[in-house]
Amino acid sequence: MLASWYDAQGPAAEVLRVGELPDPEPGPGEVRVRVTVSGVNPGDTKKRRGWLGSSMPFPRVIPHSDAAGVVDAVGAGVSARRVGQRVWVHGAQSYRAFGTAAQYTVVPEELAVPLPDHLGDELGASLGIPGITAHRAVFADGPVDGRIVLVHGVLGGVGSLAAQLARWGGATVVATVRRRADLERVDPDVVAHAVALDSPDPAATIRAYAPGGVHRIVEVSLSDNADLDNAVAANEAVVAAYATGADRTGIPFWPLLFNNVTLRLIGSDDFPAEAKRQAARDLTAAAAVGALRVAVAELVPLEEIAKAHDRVDAGSRGRVLVTIPG
Repeated sequence: MLASWYDAQGPAAEVLRVGELPDPEPGPGEVRVRVTVSGVNPGDTKKRRGWLGSSMPFPRVIPHSDAAGVVDAVGAGVSARRVGQRVWVHGAQSYRAFGTAAQYTVVPEELAVPLPDHLGDELGASLGIPGITAHRAVFADGPVDGRIVLVHGVLGGVGSLAAQLARWGGATVVATVRRRADLERVDPDVVAHAVALDSPDPAATIRAYAPGGVHRIVEVSLSDNADLDNAVAANEAVVAAYATGADRTGIPFWPLLFNNVTLRLIGSDDFPAEAKRQAARDLTAAAAVGALRVAVAELVPLEEIAKAHDRVDAGSRGRVLVTIPG
């Protein structure tokens, strides 16, 4: 099969290779997926770079956890009826050596989720890490129907899906962007109120929309927003943080304590299995009724995968996908 891989960590152009590798075969409980589109996430490029001092987990790595494609072979214990089924894939390179940047990927069958025929491969390849992270951030502490959910970084991959999932779940969504110039890019059908963080008093603006405070906060940069979150959180609110700007992040401990705020830190590789299954079910259901859209910034052929990684490392606005030749 044609695949991309790296045998050492480093800059994309220096370590990513493209060439032929043996076709993988599914083992018991596994399916093989003929990949059409592979999704690139910041986590994929961080692994390749050795972010935070991480080392090579395996001697050779085929990157990427997300994809869309078609099941073309199954292992023992898996129904043969799955052959020919369109699927979206998540977690392919989570604690596994070989991900989706290849013509074939082999995963446990539950990681290959049926993709409704009317949904495109580009959307399917965009639901994995960002969608499951967004789902956990929004729903880990229960339903949001009738609640006010604040989503920071709503134009980002996780933030955009979190806002859409919260809206799908019946919440009123308040969202932030970095700059006032970005406000026009926010979808008013999803976000009831958008606030720019460079405005004079974003906390007061959010409080004007939510006088009693917000019930859930989806946080992309806890170190930057901890004081703002404290200022707008309702009593017993939950701050679900999936990223931060500083490794050692300070928080206004006592005000948050007196307000009974829960701080939930979420890392997608280690979500409980049932949480991932529920996320997959809900993401597929929401997408099927048109409640989820993903902005694709660029489609890059597999032969130019280093370019795709560089786009993600540079902070691409929108999803970067790698197309896999037939």
